[in-house]
Amino acid sequence: MFEGAGVAIFALTGALVAARKGMDPFGFILLATVTGVGGGTLRELLLGHGAFWVRDPADVVICTAVALAGWTLAYFRPGMLEGWSGRRLLLWADAVGVSLFAVIGTLRGLDAGAPVMSAVALGAMTATFGGILRDILAGDRPMVLWSREFYVTAATAGAVATALLVGLGLSGLAVMLGGAVTCLGLRAGSLLFGWSFPRLPGGTAG
Repeated sequence: MFEGAGVAIFALTGALVAARKGMDPFGFILLATVTGVGGGTLRELLLGHGAFWVRDPADVVICTAVALAGWTLAYFRPGMLEGWSGRRLLLWADAVGVSLFAVIGTLRGLDAGAPVMSAVALGAMTATFGGILRDILAGDRPMVLWSREFYVTAATAGAVATALLVGLGLSGLAVMLGGAVTCLGLRAGSLLFGWSFPRLPGGTAG
């Protein structure tokens, strides 16, 4: 359930970017699908499991449905998914997607027998890789490179919290909520209050 929600939310961010770029329906589907399954694909390949959506296209169906719904809305309500409101929706949907996938990626790594540090790295990669692919394909600067904002840091913190809670023997729901809230809290603080690391001496804003 949580992974399906994460896929749908990340697919939504792909559709929002496609709307801003004025893409056709297939452009919406491409960006939504790449964003929705990109991080999970990298994780599964690194674990030696192969691309999961090739065997079971359920996630691709979710991404396609979200993409077509987004295109329909963008077509009949021009401008609704663009501008300031669309930008804010993109940022917050991306933050939620990152939070969910940081937890899911870490849990999948631990379930596969990966060492804790490796599972944390898999969680961070699962959370960020789909968004990187989305932004590159759309010709945008990836969000992970935006100045000093907490992005990969938030994803890593969520992954670490997930691994720690698993080690403490907490229930599955507590682990999911704890990891996701940790990640989302840092990302929200960055978006709302400008939380970030100090600027490097002599550095320039990115």
